[in-house]
Amino acid sequence: MEDDDVIAEAYESFMVRRVTKVVKGGKQLHFRAVVVVGDKKGNVGVGVGKAKEVVTAVQKSATNARRNIVTVPMTKYLTFPHRSDGDYGAAKVMLRPASPGTGVIAGGAVRIVLEMAGVENALGKQLGSNNALNNARATVVAVQQMRQFSEVARERGIPMEELWK
Repeated sequence: MEDDDVIAEAYESFMVRRVTKVVKGGKQLHFRAVVVVGDKKGNVGVGVGKAKEVVTAVQKSATNARRNIVTVPMTKYLTFPHRSDGDYGAAKVMLRPASPGTGVIAGGAVRIVLEMAGVENALGKQLGSNNALNNARATVVAVQQMRQFSEVARERGIPMEELWK
């Protein structure tokens, strides 16, 4: 994926945390930013960065997110082709397609990732962990496991109409 494709019109959403490291002279303060970058047309990336200043941490994580962009398979109703589950660390995420007009019914990081990707109708559930970074990455893993109907038909060597019989 070429970086310029997404950068042309990219949307960002981020979360910043204050983290400290205890050293001999006291506590060292840093900021950790988790950024989700997407073009709302099916491309999304999650990145993380740490720095002594918030702005620098956000810039680092945005750069990291642009390096880790994945494509979200979607149907013409801007939902998923099928159900998918994703794991990352202790975080588990369940994603399900939804009928038109449902909207994105998901919480926390899952909702942000899906909205940045341009998904308009979906159901998502975070299971196991409340860690925003791990839930965002689990969502990306779940999305990467999805396949389009045309791709499945091509792999099986049958016409698309055969899939629904």
